[in-house]
Amino acid sequence: MALASDIDVFSTCPQSSQVARDAYETEVRNVARWSDQLGYRGILVYTDNSLVDPWLVSQLILQETEHLCPLVAVQPAYMHPYGAAKMVASFGHLYGRRLYLNMVAGGFKNDLEELNDLTPHDRRYDRLVEYTTVIRRLLESPNPVTFEGEFYKVSKLRMTPPLPAELFPGIFVSGSSDAGVNAARAMGALAVKYPKPAKAYETGHRVSDLLSGVRVGVIARDRSDDAWQVARTRFPEDRLGQLTHQLAMKVSDSVWHKQLSDLAVETVDGSTPYWMIPFLNYKTFCPYLVGDYTEVGSELARYIAVGYRTFILDIPPSEDELNHTGRAFEVAGRLAG
Repeated sequence: MALASDIDVFSTCPQSSQVARDAYETEVRNVARWSDQLGYRGILVYTDNSLVDPWLVSQLILQETEHLCPLVAVQPAYMHPYGAAKMVASFGHLYGRRLYLNMVAGGFKNDLEELNDLTPHDRRYDRLVEYTTVIRRLLESPNPVTFEGEFYKVSKLRMTPPLPAELFPGIFVSGSSDAGVNAARAMGALAVKYPKPAKAYETGHRVSDLLSGVRVGVIARDRSDDAWQVARTRFPEDRLGQLTHQLAMKVSDSVWHKQLSDLAVETVDGSTPYWMIPFLNYKTFCPYLVGDYTEVGSELARYIAVGYRTFILDIPPSEDELNHTGRAFEVAGRLAG
């Protein structure tokens, strides 16, 4: 996949809750291998109460690939920052490979309530900043680290084995809310957003002074009609899914969930490549771009033009689908110059 050197594309790992147990390891290895061979930068590995541990999944990915970087979702409610830093350092020591960290402030309120974590939305981002600061200092400093914050305190704590500087992890965080944007700025992280339709961005507009990326699915073919047929076959109308989506809206305090729901209402007619039916049917958590390679590539190029440099795609159903997506990105690369 031919892209400019400053554009990174990540795929997404299958979720254990959606794949039969005896097929899951094979599915993870397959998606990782396809992504690696096509030159993707990395692969997002989800975390929540219903999924297997993302660090163990990331180990499978490293064993199956040569260059692909796991983007590991890190939830402070699950692990002390020393534990997360130790995992990064251990992967570096064992595999000599770089990780990325997707710092998760919350997610589903029900998950947090089950853990007796009742911290309000914006305060979770305050905690996340401290959490990431501890990880950074442990991985960057050759000296013992002392930190005293509101949520975390460590005293003369040293990371052993040390992490080589070239393996320091890239750090991502949701940038959908003001709290998330402020956290990204404080952490020096890349802010991940759910994009509006490309036509909503004015020529010359810049999305942020921060490093920014988007979460988006792609279905592209030679002919637009063929792409839409694939899209509607893969994501048919689903009344039960729509009811599940409505229930999730009631129990989620995530700003991105509300933003996507509003966009779904505005773009439901399918008159542009921007498509939200999979989200409304609770089949995925990002908008899709559907059309021929030029239509989808043009949308992607508009995102690049306004400052998005990282793209996190949805879970690929096949190697063939990743190849189609790669062709759309090649068009985007040419159009973006």
